[in-house]
Amino acid sequence: MKLAVVVFPGSNCDVDLYEALRLFPTVKVEYVSHKCADLSGFDGVLLPGGFSYGDYLRCGAIARFSKIMPEIVRMANEGKPVFGTCNGFQILTEAGLLPGALKQNDSLKFVCKTVAVRVENNKTPFTTRYQKDEVIALPIAHADGSYFADEETLAQLEANGQVVFRYADENPNGSLHDIAGICNEKGNVLGLMPHPERAVEALLGNEDGRRVFESLLEYGTVKTEEK
Repeated sequence: MKLAVVVFPGSNCDVDLYEALRLFPTVKVEYVSHKCADLSGFDGVLLPGGFSYGDYLRCGAIARFSKIMPEIVRMANEGKPVFGTCNGFQILTEAGLLPGALKQNDSLKFVCKTVAVRVENNKTPFTTRYQKDEVIALPIAHADGSYFADEETLAQLEANGQVVFRYADENPNGSLHDIAGICNEKGNVLGLMPHPERAVEALLGNEDGRRVFESLLEYGTVKTEEK
C-alpha cells in the first residue's frame, strides 16, 4: 500500500505520521508537498497535525486552498482513504470533505494530555481492528479542537453512524456530543482530533493508536485483492 503524508507550511506532526507508518513493512510512505498537483499512484493520503500557514484566518482555512487539495478531494470522491488528525481534521472540514467545524476550546487554553476515547463505529477503513464501544487512550494537543455543527448536521451524523470516536471520561474541549472524530457518509474520510500516530509503540506510552493504521492497511490489502 502506497500512502502520502502531506506537508503544509507549519505542519509539525508529519514526521510522527511518517514514522508511525514506517513500522509496517508492507507500507510505502512518502512525504508529499502541498504544492503537488498529482497524487496518482497513491492508495491513500494522510493530513498531519500542526499549524498550517500559522493558523491565520482560521485553522486550516488557508491550507484548504493549497494546490494539492483538488487531488485530495478527487481521492475522497473515488473512495480512497483520506485521514486527517488535529490540524488535518480542521483542513478536511474547511475543504468541505467533512461537515461542521473545529472552534476554540471552551477553556480558551491549549490542551495537551492523554484522554479516554470511545470507538463508536468500528466499520470504517480506519477502525476495523477495534471493538465497538472499546475505550482507548489517545493523546491530544490542540487549542481549536471543539467540534461544532448545527443540530440538523449533528442528528445526521448520529443517525448515519458518522461519529467514529467520542470522548469517554471527560470532554477536554467542549465538542458537541463529545465528538472526537467523524467520517463522511461513505466512511473513507476520517477526521480525528486526537493523535493515534503518537500512540503506536509502548515506548511512547501506549499502543492504542496503532490499530488505526493496522485497520487502514487491512483495508488496503482487501481492496488490492478485489482488483
